[in-house]
Amino acid sequence: MKVALYARVSTHDQQTLPMQLKAMRVYAKKRGWKIKTEIQEIGSGAKTRPKREELLRQARRRDIDAIVVWRLDRWGRSVSDLIGSVRELVDIGVGFVSLTEALDLTTSAGKAMAGMLAVFAEFERDILRERVKAGIAHSREKGKPHGRPATASLKAAEVRRLKHQGMNNSEIARKLKIGRSSVIRALQA
Repeated sequence: MKVALYARVSTHDQQTLPMQLKAMRVYAKKRGWKIKTEIQEIGSGAKTRPKREELLRQARRRDIDAIVVWRLDRWGRSVSDLIGSVRELVDIGVGFVSLTEALDLTTSAGKAMAGMLAVFAEFERDILRERVKAGIAHSREKGKPHGRPATASLKAAEVRRLKHQGMNNSEIARKLKIGRSSVIRALQA
């Protein structure tokens, strides 16, 4: 089995990269796995992790059979990112191992755990959706506006005036800093 090791630290002065890699190498050796790639990434809470994204591309191409990380928080930026990326790996048939949490999705028990994680992730999304709907309904009951504020519709008279002066829809949109489709809607009203 070809595996990739992914180690990450938040700042340059953290010294845990060698420790993470050593632990992952020992684990891979015990399992008889061939290490194809070792990735080291440094960055604190970054929105983009280019090396992790490249590793995910390798997984999608099936260049690797599994990804090994030292801890879950080294892999995921948030709970939803963690669950989403691990679920994608499971869906494409690439294993995922987190040493510290003893989570090994390459085993039967690990695959069952991945299924349970997916169920909990869906449950969490459903609860969030229900809370949002309840919040919107509550706001509407109190007469509070919901949604994006009207901006383009407030400029309908100005849109018609500029059109009457001979400007085309794109010029009007640029001048008023609204979308072209908003200009069209204003003219049809």
